[in-house]
Amino acid sequence: MADLLEMAKQLGKELQKDERYLKFRRASEQNDADEELQNLIAQFNQKRLDLSNEEDAAEHDEERVKALGEEVRAIYSDIMRNPNMTAYQGARAEFEQLLDGINRVIAISAAGQDPDKFDPSAFSGSCSGNCSGCSGCC
Repeated sequence: MADLLEMAKQLGKELQKDERYLKFRRASEQNDADEELQNLIAQFNQKRLDLSNEEDAAEHDEERVKALGEEVRAIYSDIMRNPNMTAYQGARAEFEQLLDGINRVIAISAAGQDPDKFDPSAFSGSCSGNCSGCSGCC
């Protein structure tokens, strides 16, 4: 088992050298440094909390709920149009795809399949990771 843990640590080190990881980290740091984006996120979180509190109130005002819901959606749209957030979303998707591929190789190996037969292009993206109802990965 110690050998497997060492190999996992090595995989982790290699993962941190991968361009998809590095791109994701850069995009994350750019988001953190974007003051306008951080202000929008803070506004979004506050409005979402206001909306939740209003909805949970014993006698909530439907007009206020509706107005807050519209404000939440508008702020969310502003966040998602931010160039740094757009770059972050793309980088995150690429990195998650890499992690998903790694996890699939481990899952098919644990299920007794040949990891060398793993073909990342064969997946539709709907795999749950639970192979019990699957017709096969490879």
